[in-house]
Amino acid sequence: MGYESPMPVQEEVIPFLLGEDNDVIALAQTGTGKTAAFGLPILQKINVSEYQPQALILCPTRELCLQIAGDLNDYSKYIDNLKVLPVYGGSSIESQIKALKRGVHIIVATPGRLLDLMNRKTVDLGTVRSVIMDEADEMLNMGFTDSINAILAEVPASRNMLLFSATMPQGIASISKKYMNNPKEVLIGNKNEGNKNIKHISYIVQARDKYLALKRIADFYPNIYGIIFCRTRKETQEIADKLIQDGYNADSLHGELSQQQRDYVMQKFRVKNIQLLVATDVAARGLDVDDLTHVINYGLPDEVESYTHRSGRTGRAGKTGISIAICHVKEKGRIRDIERIINKKFEKGVMPTGQAICEKQLLNLVDQIEKVKVNEEEISPLMPDIYRKLEWLEKEDIIKRMVSMEFNRLIDYYSNAPEIQDATDERGSRRGELGSREFGSSDRGERGSRNPSQAQEGYSRLFLNFGKTDGLYPNQLIELINKCVPGKVQIGKIDLRDNFSFFEVESAESDRVIKEMSGFEVDGRRISVEPAQGRKDSSDRGPRGGGEYKGRRDRKDFSSGGGRPSYGSGRREESGDKPWRRSNSSSDRERRPSTNKYRR
Repeated sequence: MGYESPMPVQEEVIPFLLGEDNDVIALAQTGTGKTAAFGLPILQKINVSEYQPQALILCPTRELCLQIAGDLNDYSKYIDNLKVLPVYGGSSIESQIKALKRGVHIIVATPGRLLDLMNRKTVDLGTVRSVIMDEADEMLNMGFTDSINAILAEVPASRNMLLFSATMPQGIASISKKYMNNPKEVLIGNKNEGNKNIKHISYIVQARDKYLALKRIADFYPNIYGIIFCRTRKETQEIADKLIQDGYNADSLHGELSQQQRDYVMQKFRVKNIQLLVATDVAARGLDVDDLTHVINYGLPDEVESYTHRSGRTGRAGKTGISIAICHVKEKGRIRDIERIINKKFEKGVMPTGQAICEKQLLNLVDQIEKVKVNEEEISPLMPDIYRKLEWLEKEDIIKRMVSMEFNRLIDYYSNAPEIQDATDERGSRRGELGSREFGSSDRGERGSRNPSQAQEGYSRLFLNFGKTDGLYPNQLIELINKCVPGKVQIGKIDLRDNFSFFEVESAESDRVIKEMSGFEVDGRRISVEPAQGRKDSSDRGPRGGGEYKGRRDRKDFSSGGGRPSYGSGRREESGDKPWRRSNSSSDRERRPSTNKYRR
């Protein structure tokens, strides 16, 4: 199979598993050869003449279950009559029961389906001599703790036990204490540390630019072969659909697909008929796909350990890989947390320009032309007519026409596409990004340079009937403007008060902003935007007659659950489920697909 020398985890683990009464906790990242580390010694110890379960391998997902079973069958090619049975949900339980009755030596199982078979009294674990838990941390995260306890209670206490994990959460320690006998801890690298062969790059962009950034990154690597990780099933399907519509060779993998659909997608991905696989964390756990060049995080996961598993899909078996994170500015803190855990720094990525992308794609085409295999026999009879057809063109003209035919659409797209600004730069000029003024309360303005109630030259100061007590923060106000007002709007200084706010926009756009925003409502409360002339800036005075604005203090319009607003926090779906409705719209047409609190 091409193995020449054992990898570090194999050197450490195999001798212990060949012995008796040796329990092992092995901490190693994905892609370090774990399957062979436990698979080879288990196969060595199997007594083929006894048709009963002698080894049990537990894993979190169907894909990993099939992958391990396939690897064990490859390793046992020259062991006659050895039976390996994958047991997982989503396939016929009757066929699995029949296979168990015929007799198997090794069971590779997901906890849920194995527990179902045990409850039906169709599988007996009393003869198991070795138990392996692969991706143990993920099984605990997925809520399999009770199932694992029920399964291990039926296994003889004298068995060997091996627990594999890429990270070391508290749940692992409790399992080892309860079920393992003085386990040896084998540590490859540092705990929770990432693969040293992986380069980590972060791109900080506005939330609305994340999909555009994803396309640019995919275009910048013409031969990309990777996985795009999303947070939810809905986001996964939406991103995959968008990529397919935009002409990318992509597909999705998530829990709502049937087992047949998942197998079909994975088969296409393994043979590289799919270039980009958009997947959730759970669906992609344990995917052993060779030669992945990139892992792209479409936003960072909530748990640092999940990032370790994501990035470990690439850079496997000693090869190099790239892990890219497309984040918004509020995820910078999580980047620092990940850096501390994996003991590596993220390289700050510079979003490739349209010109750089076109140049990279064209040079890749030239490389393909240089390396293309020519079938002389098939093409020779056609060449005289082709030469005659093109003889009036010079060599340079032929090359130019060939390149233009291949790339006119790409060049046209990027010649008109606006550049994506770094979200950490507060002086961007694109819609929703800040101009040359600060945002925040009035005491952050240009002290002494001008009256804080006066807008800077070329800008108009507007009043908004929402403030801090409504959960409004500068980023929410920017997003509110983006959602309500189509096109580009240059935003100036933002001045938030308790019950209302002031903000500046270009004078030429002020009337349009007032008109567009005043037609929306939030949780049944109408948005009111008016010129700020005559408003009292020194105190929280309301919109009518200078009296105090009696806003409802119990409102949670801009927050999720009454706490700090969730926009941009990285914990909500970036799938556009903020429905804004125009309050005076007779047709009540949705601008966004769901029916939450923001309505047009």
